[in-house]
Amino acid sequence: MSTPIGSKVALAAPHRAAIDAGRHAVSARGNALDAALAAATALTVVYPHQCALGGDLVALVRQAGPDGPETTAVVSAGAAPAALTSDRLPGPAMPRQGPHTVTVPGVVAGWQALAGLGARLPLSDSLRYAQGLAERGSTVTDGLRRALDSRGEAVLADPGLRALFAPDGDLLPTGARFTQPALARTLAHLADDPASFYHGEIAERLVAGLRATGGLHTAADFAAHQAEVVPALSARIGQDTWWAAPPPTAGPLLLGVASAAASGSLLDACLRAIQVRASHLGDPRTAPVNIPAILALNPLALATAPGSEPPAHGDTVAISASDDSGLSVVLIQSVFQTFGAGLLEPETGIVLHNRGAAFSLDPAGPARLTPGSRPPHTLCPLIVDSPDGVLAIGCQGGRAQPWILAQVAPVLLADPGKDPAEVLAEPRWVVGDVDLGHDRTTLVAEPGLDAVLRAARSMGLPVDERTGPEDIAGHVQLTRRRVGPDGTTRLDAASDPRADGAGELIEGGHR
Repeated sequence: MSTPIGSKVALAAPHRAAIDAGRHAVSARGNALDAALAAATALTVVYPHQCALGGDLVALVRQAGPDGPETTAVVSAGAAPAALTSDRLPGPAMPRQGPHTVTVPGVVAGWQALAGLGARLPLSDSLRYAQGLAERGSTVTDGLRRALDSRGEAVLADPGLRALFAPDGDLLPTGARFTQPALARTLAHLADDPASFYHGEIAERLVAGLRATGGLHTAADFAAHQAEVVPALSARIGQDTWWAAPPPTAGPLLLGVASAAASGSLLDACLRAIQVRASHLGDPRTAPVNIPAILALNPLALATAPGSEPPAHGDTVAISASDDSGLSVVLIQSVFQTFGAGLLEPETGIVLHNRGAAFSLDPAGPARLTPGSRPPHTLCPLIVDSPDGVLAIGCQGGRAQPWILAQVAPVLLADPGKDPAEVLAEPRWVVGDVDLGHDRTTLVAEPGLDAVLRAARSMGLPVDERTGPEDIAGHVQLTRRRVGPDGTTRLDAASDPRADGAGELIEGGHR
């Protein structure tokens, strides 16, 4: 008779194929890290409009340490090419897509770093599973079709994207299948040698492809990339401890918003945070980044006038996984704007992100473009330790991620017995400008949010009332681990109904 040996793992992801990949990993004795990595690699195949091997990664891992639970941040955000300076750009502003917006992709290095934090299975297992998905083909989901519609012109303009998503001249419809043989070969190569993304054949092909389109990337730029593995930032809010990643991510902004909202208005906190982000968030390796000012949402410490970034609709996937050993993971990976830089490198099948579009050309700003610098990031995974357990949560949502998470997490923390799926289905609002399709800061709200609409109007803030659920309100993925009075562990998971995914509890493998 077989005996259970694997963990119970709660997993939430925005695509069913990612859940299937996680189930496969858990059945092979994997833990929450393995499930998250399996889901992440699968998503680079089935959701190329939101994430890819050519994107970045930020994650949080909560696990046992020598002095109790520890929360670690993995920040694998790539830098601009050393040769890229403002005088090498084609115009007076930072471009929104194209090769100059491609920073060194951090996803693969991020996966390697995460695997080193306690995964039971080799990373090659997940890469080979994803290879099979690329070979067998995927179906165009409703979400992917919306992405094709939103960026159809860019897709048709790039030979690599056009060959994949419009092989007969018309964009693929919902339900159509597409295979990715070049990406499958790349995944197979990485399964044998993941370092080749930065030091070998894959790096060489990507550099050659980028330079052929006008990029300034070199092999040295790729070889210089390393994922940061550092202690997470924290903020005590009531009885709970909130954990987030450090700059250049938006983690401290999320902590500042949540702290301010706990004793005041969430809308007011978000409006202050918009200014604070523009004035203080950047790469601490190459510019002064005032973390205390960000955490305090201090608009009096503004360094520069707020700038703008390109719309980032559909930019990201979030994955959350928790298991019965106490391990929790939130992993976010992204190509920034939908389909990133609008480039699919044909030899590798890799979609390249446009994270560099978030650089500022203001030489005094923290987000300034300098050789080897990292742009400010929207990504902000969240883990919360509370007396009732651990909440691991992340979302898609561009610059609105802090406002989205600050709406959802407190509801679950205030009432641990509430069904998380019901919470994720509740209406949400966001504030922004060009990222939401407006020329000035505007509140965009789903139906049923009369109180926040009244508050916005009383402040003179423009409002945009939508008629139904919106992708811009975020695709939240979460898992929870709670321990009852009798010591039993309860795991649950939920996936945002605005996405194409699911949240499931997966039983471990057998021997």
